[in-house]
Amino acid sequence: MITADTLQALGASWRNAAQYAAPLQMAANRFGIDTPVRIACWLGQLAHESERFGRVVENLNYSAKGLASTWPGRYAGSDGQPNATARRIARNPVEIANLTYAGRLGNGSASTGDGWRYRGRGLIQITGRRNYERCGEALGIDLLTRETLLEQPLYAALSAGWFWQQASLNGLADNIDIARITRVINGGSVGLADRIELTHTALHAQGATT
Repeated sequence: MITADTLQALGASWRNAAQYAAPLQMAANRFGIDTPVRIACWLGQLAHESERFGRVVENLNYSAKGLASTWPGRYAGSDGQPNATARRIARNPVEIANLTYAGRLGNGSASTGDGWRYRGRGLIQITGRRNYERCGEALGIDLLTRETLLEQPLYAALSAGWFWQQASLNGLADNIDIARITRVINGGSVGLADRIELTHTALHAQGATT
């Protein structure tokens, strides 16, 4: 069972733990996240991605240096320092989203506003028009026109369950392969140490042994 106590052990505030426990249990039941180990691996990743269940919308308020370090191919010069584009759009989340995600993940050009409209939302940061459409179809809701539904606890949790299932992460969770799960979710290993710590905290809370 996923309880508020489990979420608080992972750093959630009392309020967030109370509002997310039931939706997360519903999502786990629906998407086959059905053993203590699977639940622990899932919750550990979600706790990291959502800043301990406190953030369900992507933070794109980057400085020029942040842009250059996060997307060096796009925003860093040959010397590794922020290029002119990074300096121009720094601290402008709307422009950052529209430019960074333009022509990717099913989004249109920067002028369409798709990057901002379909920025990362939910406990696992569903991102891009194509993924919003696929997730909405799976959940039976129209996320292309009602994208902010992913900010509600129920759909924030269900979308995270959908992502986990369609990415076939239960198999990796069965082996507690946190590094590979992280690569699927993140595309790299950002925050791996924190994800490992959170997963082991969740394993303990679930009474699972490794």
